Amino acid sequence: MKALKNRAKKLIQEFKGEDYTHGLGCLDKTGALLKDLGDRVLLITSLHQRDSESFQILADSLEESSVRVVGHILSAQPNSPKEDVFRIQEAILDTEPECVLTVSGGSGIDATKAAIVLADLGGDLDDFFGVGKVTEKLDSMIEGLLPFLAVQTASSSAAHLTKYSNITDIQTHQKKLIIDDAVVPPRCLFDYSLTRSMSAVFTCDGAFDGLAHCLEVYYGAQPGMYDKIEEIALTGIELILAYLERAVTTPEDLEAREALGLATDLGGYAIMVGGTNGAHLTSFSLVDVLSHGRACAMLNPYYTFFFSPAIQDQLRHLAELFTKYSLVKDAVISLKGKGLGLAVAQGLIAMSQRVNFPTTLAQIADFTPAHIERALRAARDPQLSSKLKNMPVPMAPDRVDEYMRPVLEAAVTGDFNLIKTID
Repeated sequence: MKALKNRAKKLIQEFKGEDYTHGLGCLDKTGALLKDLGDRVLLITSLHQRDSESFQILADSLEESSVRVVGHILSAQPNSPKEDVFRIQEAILDTEPECVLTVSGGSGIDATKAAIVLADLGGDLDDFFGVGKVTEKLDSMIEGLLPFLAVQTASSSAAHLTKYSNITDIQTHQKKLIIDDAVVPPRCLFDYSLTRSMSAVFTCDGAFDGLAHCLEVYYGAQPGMYDKIEEIALTGIELILAYLERAVTTPEDLEAREALGLATDLGGYAIMVGGTNGAHLTSFSLVDVLSHGRACAMLNPYYTFFFSPAIQDQLRHLAELFTKYSLVKDAVISLKGKGLGLAVAQGLIAMSQRVNFPTTLAQIADFTPAHIERALRAARDPQLSSKLKNMPVPMAPDRVDEYMRPVLEAAVTGDFNLIKTID
């Protein structure tokens, strides 16, 4: 396992270089990193409410670096509600900091990204949903965005590393994305020991989010990047297979916590060189009944089967890995076509069952048929079109009802026979 971790560390160094500080026990470096960005900082965190010891390390680090905190507000709620974005935007405008420090899980970091965009560029959130809209506006301006140091506290979305800002409209229960290199935090830090306070459920949610990043990008990998994506994806997935149950049963196990941090960081690397697709797209319409990671864990087996005619090479490598961790039987490796797709899908379901995750939407108490209709509408939304384009099989908006609806209906019942594949 040491070789697996070393491979992950090498890949992350290749990805972020000196802009990223990560490992066990590195939170005390925050002040020094921040000093290069500015002396007056707006602090966005709820860390003091759940981990007073770590918050003291953070506070001491800022003091030692003579960084002045001009404001301290709470981080965002899960799924980054629009209201939290506006609250952070207002704090930025009120305090006029030289830089922003967010110490939070992915939701707080995503909300900060969007808030900085609104504070610096004005306009409405809808102006920036989609691909490259922030950069379009910045091209007409002299200065860039307010400097931002993102300190991650959860092994999950890897928001500290990426160009994505996931924002939720609580009124419509729909999540949308800002996708733009301009919102990548210029500096980031992740002390993996901070994740010891993650609950068992949150640990699983985060791990499955990272697994979904690796898996979906691997499925949609294009020829020019295929080999690199395969190395990133299989390394990240194997770390999760090897260590998730240990982290759940022994939360203080730092070896397991480091492994999941590395794995989800690799998920962040994956979505910066490729893109997620089906499961992520559908999960955005289930925010009122499911956490993001859990939704992806439930949906990816059914999308795996749907994609199977187009991803045979990926499925063979996954079958080999799943065999190693006793998720499927050895004979699966000799299968082809939809049979191989079904076997790998069942391996993903077995992984969920190991940590007591539900495997069908029918098991979710508040799920209704209206969620399927919402998901299908979202799939036709131009602001979310990148997810359709990233699919390894052709999927234009006018084909959503014909092909995506059966996938979602299968996810409700667990009946793979409902799915129509595109050969």
